[in-house]
Amino acid sequence: MKKYNEEHEWAQIDGDIASVGISKYAIEQLGDITFIELPEINSQIGASDSVAFIESVKAASDIYTPVSGEVIEINEELEDAPETLNESAQTTWIFKVKMSQPSEVEELMDEEAYLKYIETL
Repeated sequence: MKKYNEEHEWAQIDGDIASVGISKYAIEQLGDITFIELPEINSQIGASDSVAFIESVKAASDIYTPVSGEVIEINEELEDAPETLNESAQTTWIFKVKMSQPSEVEELMDEEAYLKYIETL
């Protein structure tokens, strides 16, 4: 199950683990990704916290976590190849969170609601 926040991040939920990425819409707005700063493993994060940073040829932006918990894994391949996000934003995760409050997922949008949301922007 993939859920979205209003800042254009997604969370793929598997039990109490959320794999977090950035939406195709956000990547299209940013343009070609040139750099990503990943969060620290074992760091405690709260929903809507800025936990990572991304730069593109057009802009720089924070990445906000859609869920609270502990960062348990980062996608180190992105440090050497951040452009991977341009090619496969909807399937490339940035970091994984062991959720401390799984009920937060209920506050996120499903894909249908997210697509309606971005139509209003």
